[in-house]
Amino acid sequence: MPEAKEDLRYPIGRFLFDEQTTSAQHEAWITAIAEAPARLKSAVEGLTEEQLDHPYRDGGWTVRQVAHHLLDSHMNSYVRVRRALTEDTPEVAGYDEKLWAELPDAASAPISNSLLALEGVHARWVTLLRAVSAEQFARNMRHSAMGLVSLEKTLALYAWHGAHHVAQITTLRSRKGWG
Repeated sequence: MPEAKEDLRYPIGRFLFDEQTTSAQHEAWITAIAEAPARLKSAVEGLTEEQLDHPYRDGGWTVRQVAHHLLDSHMNSYVRVRRALTEDTPEVAGYDEKLWAELPDAASAPISNSLLALEGVHARWVTLLRAVSAEQFARNMRHSAMGLVSLEKTLALYAWHGAHHVAQITTLRSRKGWG
């Protein structure tokens, strides 16, 4: 039987969410969010400009775009979480990630500012998440693309999201032998 082709787009698998969660899972997801900036920084450490401009897969974003995308996405989520905690089921808008990745600040700018900003956003986000009660994790927002989404599912999604994109970079480094 032939070996299954590795899915470079989802190196840790697609996001799955089980509605039956525990406070221990919440804490594990918060820890993953807390660790994401350091994991990204480690994943890109020592890469050359040429390597940063290499796509993680054929037809995919460059490492640089992936790093900037993490900041874009996580900043948006942080604001959405704050809105869901302070408004009744707020309407939150998605954005065109592909178009954002093509803007000059994502396509060609140094990643150092996004690494620094991601660290700051995550520090604030984790402080907030650690203060959220079980009841508050049940609060919802209405996302323009995903529909009704709880804060609990958002927490799980963004814990996965950070690991997902870091794995795209680390598996590229491994495949290319970039140490």
